[in-house]
Amino acid sequence: MKTICLYFEIHQITHLKRYRFFDIGTDHYYYDDYENDRSINEIAERSYMPALNALQEMIEKNGKYFKVAFSLSGVGMEQLELHAPQVLEKLQQLNNTGCVEFLAEPYSHGLASLVNEASFKDEVMRQCTKIEEYFGKKPTVLRNSSLIYSDDIGNDVANMGFIGMLTEGAKHVLGWKSPHYVYHCALNPKLKLLLRDVNLSDDISLRFSNSDWDGYPLFADNYMNQIAAFPEEEQVINIFMELSALGIAQPLSSNILEFMKALPQCAKDRGITFSTPSEICKKIKSVGEVNVPDTLSWVDEERDVSSWLGNPMQREAFNKLYSVADRVRIANDPRINQDWDYLQASNNFRFMTTKPSNVGLDRGIYSSPFDAFTNYMNILGDFITRVNDLYPTDVDNDQLESLLTTIKNQDEELEMKDKEIVRLQAKIEKIEKEAEKQHGEKPAKAAPAKKAAAKPAAKKAPAKKTTKVEPAEEKKD
Repeated sequence: MKTICLYFEIHQITHLKRYRFFDIGTDHYYYDDYENDRSINEIAERSYMPALNALQEMIEKNGKYFKVAFSLSGVGMEQLELHAPQVLEKLQQLNNTGCVEFLAEPYSHGLASLVNEASFKDEVMRQCTKIEEYFGKKPTVLRNSSLIYSDDIGNDVANMGFIGMLTEGAKHVLGWKSPHYVYHCALNPKLKLLLRDVNLSDDISLRFSNSDWDGYPLFADNYMNQIAAFPEEEQVINIFMELSALGIAQPLSSNILEFMKALPQCAKDRGITFSTPSEICKKIKSVGEVNVPDTLSWVDEERDVSSWLGNPMQREAFNKLYSVADRVRIANDPRINQDWDYLQASNNFRFMTTKPSNVGLDRGIYSSPFDAFTNYMNILGDFITRVNDLYPTDVDNDQLESLLTTIKNQDEELEMKDKEIVRLQAKIEKIEKEAEKQHGEKPAKAAPAKKAAAKPAAKKAPAKKTTKVEPAEEKKD
């Protein structure tokens, strides 16, 4: 029986402000608050809320039959908390239906998996913690930023304990193979791989409202007919896209939500079900490994990482940022950590791309990739100076880690001693109270004993008087 795995990504760009060279060292706040508030409220109104309401209606109408998965970046959740909390509330309502799964992903929606395993692992664990706080479930399947994957990354993810990972069903990787099976990581068979069906996903997210497209207009029954026509043994159909595709990339006026609402019934009529990623990973066996020695993603025709690291500017910014990755992680300063998350976001590097793309790219405040590079490097220069100012720059990472580990151990030892002092003080107070209680009860116990001894003495006194016989003395006389 065929099953559809429907997944949506939710990530929100944190817009940087115009930052001049002369701001370096004087201004440590890098963000355009007005644009962040405006953009996220616009996308919430035009896309997130209408789309989530439609998905909730689909769940309520179809019960446990219809299921869907989401992944939210940590920085995206922070922006929603500040500017559009209603989106998170709606996601919690969807979570309560039991038909939704939330996936793990890097907190920053960044590229740490390409260069720093420790930073990548730290980000994923922090995002999992935030997901669990909101939705009460710890993710078991991971989705990397922009579906970035390689054999090495898959091995790292498996070692973190995840059972599955989502990635792209790229032709140059699959060759003659179909994306409609469950595969596993070439370096670690424990990690199952779910591969996106590129055509079916892009038909909705990129082409749905394009009147010049051969498949226009796309109807739900025709869409499901394509899925039903796949060979019987091809059981898993993975349809992955950004949630903003519903309302932004494909405007609501295109009837995209009506199309989505019709999918469950059309699938049911053809014996096709819906499943979450973890359900598929647990129930369906892998048919074999997928070898991905080079990194792939779901972006552009090349399906690689050239959108972020394709030119010298991008690589210089990337290498300079991650040159302090270990130092940031070791120092663990709250304000530095927050800026680190926002500066890692992959869109900062995407704005610097010089390659043509079939997908429109909105560079925001930047007039060109060179403008984006200059602004980012100014901010990065100030950020790195702040990182180095935390501790002497002549202290290398190993020495710094050793120093901070010692400090941390001392703090933990002091904390344990403080707890022991509190415990002993409580014990002393308890002993003193018991002693006072015992001391106060002694007089009360002694008093009845004295009274009891006095009563027998009073009874014997009359007996002595009765032994005297006065008439006997009269006889002797």
